[in-house]
Amino acid sequence: MDHPSQPSVRHFDHCPWLFAAEATEEQHAAQREVQRAVGGDTGIGERCYVAESAAVFPDRLRLGDDSYIAAHAYVTGELDTGSHCTLNPFTTVRGNVVLGHGVRIGAHTSLLGFNHSMAPDRPVFRQPLTSRGIRVGDDVWIGSHVIVVDGVTIGDHCVIGAGAVVTKDLPAWSVAAGNPARVLRDRREVRGVGAATAATNPASTSAVSGIRPEEGRTPATRPAPHPGPGAAATGNPQPAPHDRRAVQVEGAADDEAVAAAATDPAAAAPGRRPDASRTPTTHPAPHPGPGAAAADDPERAPRDGRAVQVAAAVGAEVDAGAGAEVADLPGIRPGGSRASATRPASDPGPRAAALAAFADAARDQAARLLDRCWDGARYVDRPGAGPTVRAHCDAVEFADLLLGAVPEHLSAEEHIGRLSGLQDPKSGLVPEFGEPLPVTDADGFIGEGAALYHVLCVGYALDLLGPGLPHPVRGVRDMTARQLVVRLEALPWRTGAWGAGAWVDSLATAAHWNLRHNDGSDNGHGTPESLFGWLLTRADPWTGMWGSPSAEEGRLQVVNGYYRLTRGSFAQFGLPVPYPERVVDAVLDHARDARHFGPGRENACNVLDVAHPLWLCTQQLGRGAGGYRSGEIRDWAERQLATVLPRWQDGRGFGFGPGTAGPGPEPGLQGTEMWLAIIWYLADLLGRSDELGYRPRGIHRPEPARQGIAGLS
Repeated sequence: MDHPSQPSVRHFDHCPWLFAAEATEEQHAAQREVQRAVGGDTGIGERCYVAESAAVFPDRLRLGDDSYIAAHAYVTGELDTGSHCTLNPFTTVRGNVVLGHGVRIGAHTSLLGFNHSMAPDRPVFRQPLTSRGIRVGDDVWIGSHVIVVDGVTIGDHCVIGAGAVVTKDLPAWSVAAGNPARVLRDRREVRGVGAATAATNPASTSAVSGIRPEEGRTPATRPAPHPGPGAAATGNPQPAPHDRRAVQVEGAADDEAVAAAATDPAAAAPGRRPDASRTPTTHPAPHPGPGAAAADDPERAPRDGRAVQVAAAVGAEVDAGAGAEVADLPGIRPGGSRASATRPASDPGPRAAALAAFADAARDQAARLLDRCWDGARYVDRPGAGPTVRAHCDAVEFADLLLGAVPEHLSAEEHIGRLSGLQDPKSGLVPEFGEPLPVTDADGFIGEGAALYHVLCVGYALDLLGPGLPHPVRGVRDMTARQLVVRLEALPWRTGAWGAGAWVDSLATAAHWNLRHNDGSDNGHGTPESLFGWLLTRADPWTGMWGSPSAEEGRLQVVNGYYRLTRGSFAQFGLPVPYPERVVDAVLDHARDARHFGPGRENACNVLDVAHPLWLCTQQLGRGAGGYRSGEIRDWAERQLATVLPRWQDGRGFGFGPGTAGPGPEPGLQGTEMWLAIIWYLADLLGRSDELGYRPRGIHRPEPARQGIAGLS
């Protein structure tokens, strides 16, 4: 049909993507009036369009830049969108709904972020409404005539076929369709050929129920405008923070709520109980049985009796827990966050016995393990390896953790003398054995190498031994705030977020040690204050982190860099991290990446870099029944403990992990020291760390080393 030479308001209502380029000044002015007339708590971004024929009656609306609400759409409740989001003609969005960037919603689709309770004691229309919320990630295309019910999360980059009824969460990159919707494939896979970068294997792709609401957002692919409705989005606008406050929807019955609730949950919504809480289908991964060899060391010797009991106790604990702890995960609070369901009272059952038996066995064997890593003159990580500064520090931390003493191969004075003597008095740096002192950069500090980590390990080993580092780290003490900002801006946040985070960890730890000296800490430059100011203003509000994920590694660099960065800065100085809920979302999303957490793929670095951020954020968000996504965190910690504890090898300890990363699978000091700290954090996430009888006091200490920047702790 022919279009008029000047498009009318009716034309723009149905084709709003044309408005910015083709509307007259009078039509732009009229559109501004339409937007101002929208009621409730409303904030509408730049270059947005709200159709005059749309019924937009929100309690709260945040419409991101370059987004539109097309003809005859129906919007109520609370809606937050990122940029480049489209609600096409006759779309219904109600309740509490959060959309990421570049979300395309086809015509006649309904996102119903609320529901009725269905107690049998009174008619449904007399019962209050409930709202758990709907979350949709970035770069998502939802086809026409789709229904998404309350409590569902749709991960980043998903495509949902026309007419689907989405009753369960969909993992990132899913192509899904059907009633109820199911995952058909991963978008990254070429038809018939598994893409090398796909993070989801066939088993995990089909296990949709294992992906939970509020999955963290993946900012790797950002959407851009498109010329018409329903097309998938591409591009990279900057994210903007969105208020995701919980909302409780109450009021009289509503036809659509009744329609959404009328379907039999058992038949139409697998994975949901009649009370609308979730019954997850994920279970702990299998573990080696008593006496079984560890996956990373098939040649290991059989366990002794104590270790066999540990493995058996863990197995019994997991098997018993699958029906109680795992299957009894929490429901969801209004707004999409989780509120824990009532759990069975704690008891000194198999889990407590397993943790206590493991710790007793480790303590009994600690001296033998240290002997194994002493070559007669210095400490090595494992037999056959060369002596390193880190190995000596790991030995000190390990002995302090399990024995409350110094390694007996040297006296305390000899340990202090050896480690203190390694520090260069002028620069404050500690080179590796046999290597020259590293050359500092123009700002006086270094950018890479073993000496960066020695700021941490030598400093904390000497802290455990008593005196601490004898000299300040002068490059950090003398660095100006301007030099620091220049260095921070130049770090490889996009391509190497782990290295960037490790550098911040070293610098912040050096600043911590310098504050203990009486020569002015940073010569009045305000460098620590500048560091925290830069970090707080550069954190991504969608993830709470620094850096960008990649198609090859997913969030690995970002999450691992987050651990190192926050360990040395916010955690060490006792300061709250920004956006803790978003951090939990992103970390839990990363922990499902089969490339790094598939069977037999976990190494100490990757597991610690999930456990510590989860633990750190729970200190701010609350723990136990009221904690944010606490059920999922507990579930993850349970499964990790069940996997890790049986890997202990008698008299040898833990290997770092499979493959060539770090020291590799051979048990040694580094792997053992790290896994012992990890086990503590996992147990503490479950409220059971006291059963271990130890608590990290060095690099992996849970308490801040100081409170704030100025005062000593």
